[in-house]
Amino acid sequence: MLLAPSILSVDFLRLGEVIEIINRSNADWLHLDVMDGVFVPNISFGFPILKQVVKVAKKPMDAHLMIVEPQKFITQFRDLGIHSLCVHYEACTHLHGTIQRIKGAGMKAGVALNPHTPVELLTDLIDELDIVLVMSVNPGFGGQTFIPRAIDKVRRLKAMINQRGLPTLIEVDGGINLETGKQMVGAGANVLVAGNSVFNSTNPTGMMKLMKKI
Repeated sequence: MLLAPSILSVDFLRLGEVIEIINRSNADWLHLDVMDGVFVPNISFGFPILKQVVKVAKKPMDAHLMIVEPQKFITQFRDLGIHSLCVHYEACTHLHGTIQRIKGAGMKAGVALNPHTPVELLTDLIDELDIVLVMSVNPGFGGQTFIPRAIDKVRRLKAMINQRGLPTLIEVDGGINLETGKQMVGAGANVLVAGNSVFNSTNPTGMMKLMKKI
């Protein structure tokens, strides 16, 4: 199981300090939630902040684009050294072409699904994907309540992946803590994204250690 702490919920005045905590932790990836205020009703951070993040981050960077027309920015994310790039099914008119461009740029390619989007819509694309990101809250804000039906959604996705013998990773994001994380891993998830449960705890490093033991 891979752990990808999200910096969305941290105090940005302490961003460098928080990234150093992640660098020294047993977390596997650094999760970056990029929002544009159009696809989701919130704005997080853009390239000026990301350029500072990459200067200090030592973990592979996992970018989740909650933006319209993500295909316009593939080159910029590649140039930042992003390891994996997830775009939303709901934001891409030509999703297959976008995935091919991400892979052609040398990054792992992923598709994120909103809570209302069934995994079965990926039937004709799953063979092309390195990651499927299942949202267990509505995207846009950290600290939301976990949506339980996402557990069955992960089970169905895992069955699809196993049936085809694929190495595709299932990543889950939204309301993930020790309890919901255990449920998601039990359903077949490979990557847990956690923000509030880690950085609102009194001991973020200790919480990451506990989550890695799930």
